[in-house]
Amino acid sequence: MSCGEFDIRDYALGELSVPQRRQVESHAATCLDCATELERMRVMQSMLLSVPDEEPTQRIGFISDKVFEPSATRRFWNAFWQSGPRLGFASAAMLSAALVVFALHRPVEKPIPVVTAAAHETQHDYAPEIRQAVADAVQQTETRDAKKTASLLAAAEQKHELEHKELLLAVQDTVSIMQKRMNRVTLASNDLGGGR
Repeated sequence: MSCGEFDIRDYALGELSVPQRRQVESHAATCLDCATELERMRVMQSMLLSVPDEEPTQRIGFISDKVFEPSATRRFWNAFWQSGPRLGFASAAMLSAALVVFALHRPVEKPIPVVTAAAHETQHDYAPEIRQAVADAVQQTETRDAKKTASLLAAAEQKHELEHKELLLAVQDTVSIMQKRMNRVTLASNDLGGGR
């Protein structure tokens, strides 16, 4: 019996006669695909039977129903934000309130201290010390930069020297190869010239 001779769905739903059911059962015992499909159908049927029956809704809601009407607060806010004059008035009121708050809570500025001549005379003159500190910092920076420059130059010279040596070796190899080719051409021309 081939798989196309019967419908497994009819067997799972109990719509086959007893002899046909026995044929399907014997076929499913030997055919792995049909047995798998039959098991899936049984699982699906048991899942569907486990879902409780529910009554369908009797009435469909309409947008005009009171349930869908916005609350009074929502209507007020919608009307407020969609009205240009009201929104302008609210903005002006908030700006005015901000200006009043700023004017009342402005920080008090401290007076600038006045330096008298006597107080100025007692102060220490730091200009020479500052100049010396700046000169020392400049000297240290220049020394550090000079050392760094010298090390960079030395590294660059070494790199240049290595590149120069590699270039000379490459030129020597090229000259050697060219010399060998010239020798072959010369030998070949001598062989051709001598054979005449």
